[in-house]
Amino acid sequence: MMKNVGGADRVIRIIVGIALLSLFIFLPGYWKLTGLIALPFLITGLMQKCGMNKLLGRNTCRIS
Repeated sequence: MMKNVGGADRVIRIIVGIALLSLFIFLPGYWKLTGLIALPFLITGLMQKCGMNKLLGRNTCRIS
């Protein structure tokens, strides 16, 4: 799959991923599991590939 996440989209995904991952560290008990929502954001931001973008025909990466 070609890269389709870049620029501001990538930065936003990484920042949101880190913010949600902090929930895993700071929340008690089972609420920690909500921090795992961060994984898709971090993975798509770091790998620059998003299946949902591909399905929707979006490409925010200038260099493929």
